[in-house]
Amino acid sequence: MSASSGSKGALRDRAARLARLLPLGPSGGTQAARTPFVLLVVLLLGGGLITLLMLNSSLNEGSFQLTKLKKQTTELTDDEQELQRDVDSYSAPDALLQRARGLGMVPGGDPAFLEPNGTVKGRPSPAAGPPVPPRAEPAKNPEAASADPSASASPSGSPSPSASTSPSASPSEPASPNSSVEPSPSSTGR
Repeated sequence: MSASSGSKGALRDRAARLARLLPLGPSGGTQAARTPFVLLVVLLLGGGLITLLMLNSSLNEGSFQLTKLKKQTTELTDDEQELQRDVDSYSAPDALLQRARGLGMVPGGDPAFLEPNGTVKGRPSPAAGPPVPPRAEPAKNPEAASADPSASASPSGSPSPSASTSPSASPSEPASPNSSVEPSPSSTGR
């Protein structure tokens, strides 16, 4: 009996320890202590999920904007390349030559340069090319201009530009109003 009474005592001790660790009956103290902890965990998980959802939606919005901007950049790059091809075609030497000839221009001769002190450097030569047809000049009859004063005046009553030529100008060269003006030093400095 002594062996069985010793094992019964050990079982009682074990049961008492378990009863102290795990209460069998409903007790309000331990349940009340768990409620704030459970609410805190639920709030943290919910807040984390909402934050994750907002972060994901903002990343998606940024991705859409990035795609839109890349498409716009591609279109603008294509436009730039097309415009650059147009500029290159207009500035090609052959295209410039054709347009210049269409305007009646010819290649220039040897240039002459003016030094700052007014001396000429180099010997200018006329441009080689087809001869330029002479301009048709209006008939200048001094007798008709002095006999008919209404012929030399414009309809507004002011004299016409052809009647105001200076007496020192030759008939083939029109008088220039700025013929006696020298260039300013600031324009020759560049």
